[in-house]
Amino acid sequence: LKHGPIALIDENMPVIVIAPHDRFFDKTVSNMQEVAARGGRIILITDEMGAAASKLDTMHTIVLPNVDEVIAPMIFALPIQLLAYHTAVFMGTDVDQPRNLAKSVTVE
Repeated sequence: LKHGPIALIDENMPVIVIAPHDRFFDKTVSNMQEVAARGGRIILITDEMGAAASKLDTMHTIVLPNVDEVIAPMIFALPIQLLAYHTAVFMGTDVDQPRNLAKSVTVE
C-alpha cells in the first residue's frame, strides 16, 4: 500500500479489504486507517471477531463465520470471486469468453 496504490485512493475509489482476525489483523487495520484518512471507501470482508474489533467506519462490512486459519483463505476468496463475476456481468462482459483469450494445447 505504501508505494503507488495509496496514491490512487480518494473518495471515488472503493477499497476491498480482506481482514480475518488473525496475526496480521492489527497491521491490516492500520492500512485501513490510512485508506480512511485519504477518503477511501472501505468494503471490509472479515470474520465475527474482526467485525467486533474493527472500529472503522466502512462503506459496507461483510461478516463471515470464524474459521480455522488453515481454511480461511478458501472461505474469504468466495465473496471476492462472486463480486468479480457479478461486476463483470453488470458491465456487460462475457465472462465465458474474456478478451484476448487464447486456446493453449500442450502435446508431450
